[in-house]
Amino acid sequence: MEQKEFNLHDVVEMKKPHPCGANRWKIIRMGADIRIKCEGCGHSVMIPRREFSRKMKKILVRHEE
Repeated sequence: MEQKEFNLHDVVEMKKPHPCGANRWKIIRMGADIRIKCEGCGHSVMIPRREFSRKMKKILVRHEE
């Protein structure tokens, strides 16, 4: 399986949308766990890196340094 490249502050699309209806998430913390924040309602969720890699569909916006 390919390793997906993602960085802090990237905006990603997950396979399932958030219950608020939005499907854009911003990566706000990286480590063993990754915290993502819903762009629609502002709710944040922390999930393990392995699970995040499985559930991420694609990167919508890459963060520029």
